[in-house]
Amino acid sequence: MRVLAISGSLRAGSHNTALLRAVAELAPAGVEVELFTGLDRLPPYNEDHDTDVPPAEVSRLRAEIAGADALLISTPEYNGTVPGQLKHAIDWASRPYGQNSSLWGKRVAVIGASTTDYGALWAQDHVRKALGIGGARVLELELPIGKAHERFDGDGVLDHSETTERLSEILAALTEHPEAVATAA
Repeated sequence: MRVLAISGSLRAGSHNTALLRAVAELAPAGVEVELFTGLDRLPPYNEDHDTDVPPAEVSRLRAEIAGADALLISTPEYNGTVPGQLKHAIDWASRPYGQNSSLWGKRVAVIGASTTDYGALWAQDHVRKALGIGGARVLELELPIGKAHERFDGDGVLDHSETTERLSEILAALTEHPEAVATAA
């Protein structure tokens, strides 16, 4: 099983990207977690450019999502909501709307981290809503990771046993238990 992991943060030292790397390390035999790169090269969604030949990065994003068995998205929270670049990715992936989109019926889990107490909880909710409207089958579990900077060592490696355990549970639910997934919106 192939899980495509997308970080909503563009920052080199991102806690959300570090979380996804930790998930990749936790993946059991038979599960490959691949980190999507290039979110910063994805253009803003523009329906005028959403043609039979979309921008190259859009085609790559859609192909990567279509080729994955499931998605794992980790989002920071900017001003109480989804970072713009992640929202653009969701908008591009949800088009053309319906069964021909790369998101349609795709199993997705959403997690998030921030340095605040709330762990990007609102952003995670907004991401889940957008994904569900876009036709994805969104996992009903949550993982808000507050004070993320306290859960990593100096090299950006996850050093928090409870978080590691929850990440393992979410990965297992995403890859082993499709009945724990909500239906598409």
